[in-house]
Amino acid sequence: MAAPTLPKTHQALVQATYASPFELQTVPTPEVRHGDAIIKIIVSGVVSYAKQVYDGTRKYPYPTPIVPGTSAIGRVAALGPDSTALSIGQLVLVDGVIRSRDDPSDIFLHGLHEGGRPGSRKLIREVWRDGTWAEYCSVPLEAVFALNESRLISEMGYSMADLATLARYVVPFGGLKDINVSAGETVIVAPATGAFGGGAVQVAVAMGARVIAMGRQESKLMDLKTHFGEKVEVVRITGDVDKDTEQLLKSSRSPIDAYFDVSPPEAIKSTHIKSCIQAVRVKGMVALMGGLHADVPTPLGVIMRKNLTVKGAWMYEREHVIAFLKMLEAGNVRVGELGGLRKVGEFEFAEWNKALDLASERNEWNSFVVIRPSND
Repeated sequence: MAAPTLPKTHQALVQATYASPFELQTVPTPEVRHGDAIIKIIVSGVVSYAKQVYDGTRKYPYPTPIVPGTSAIGRVAALGPDSTALSIGQLVLVDGVIRSRDDPSDIFLHGLHEGGRPGSRKLIREVWRDGTWAEYCSVPLEAVFALNESRLISEMGYSMADLATLARYVVPFGGLKDINVSAGETVIVAPATGAFGGGAVQVAVAMGARVIAMGRQESKLMDLKTHFGEKVEVVRITGDVDKDTEQLLKSSRSPIDAYFDVSPPEAIKSTHIKSCIQAVRVKGMVALMGGLHADVPTPLGVIMRKNLTVKGAWMYEREHVIAFLKMLEAGNVRVGELGGLRKVGEFEFAEWNKALDLASERNEWNSFVVIRPSND
């Protein structure tokens, strides 16, 4: 049932037209519907490429006007009458991945990307358009995950900002689970020095794998090596395909079981994809979760002769979020500052420009920026 204390209006960041600056506006508070929850937002993470998305550089498709923002941490403020598991005031993770209830192939990213199918475009345009950079947000019940507040906050010492980093771990967790990474295996993660690459390294280690982290910047690679120790080896991308393949093989104590790719659009001309595929063992696995927007040279002969399995994955499944939260609450993996990251900035919505600029500047595996409503 709906909580009686919802205000009639609330503050939200609004982008009126595509690629235009945000404005902090007073807007009507969403009304709760069947199958939905209204979440009072506490804090949301700012991905490193948010500036490039919302200024139009990445050309992500989404409707306007729109309230931006994807994953967030908040409390349940109101529930549709068909909710049976959640309760008012409960601490929750708002997941940024939203799917159609009757066709899960229709998927979009809340407040960020409308997906590539007519059904997903219908959902973001007509049902769940506005994202989490607001005081209140309407989301489907399937995208709300209860958090064990006493365990995570009181016992383990996480802050709300720490929990706002969950998406950078859940994304690679889904890809790694898709290729059945297990304890004792060796996995290449490339590129490994950004937020999602670093998250993949940490998650793979938590899953019991040994990781070969690949990237261009030696200083960032050494930060990874220093933090994870003998569980991680590092290899620098030189641009020489065969030389890099050789270095990958030399860095492994055993055959390389899998390659997890999380290449950004800027890596379209990079040679690392071919090097990594060449280094994977016979009957190994390749997971493609990167954001490349064009075709890249791929060693099809190697894939065929080695009987490799190549899997693409856009985001993850609901079951992956549940499994990751179990690992988190059990202490098998640590996130945020307890996991070795540094919160380099926390901003109110009115300071959105600073938040996006800093997140773009500090595109590092061990840095994060968050944004939140005013405390007033």
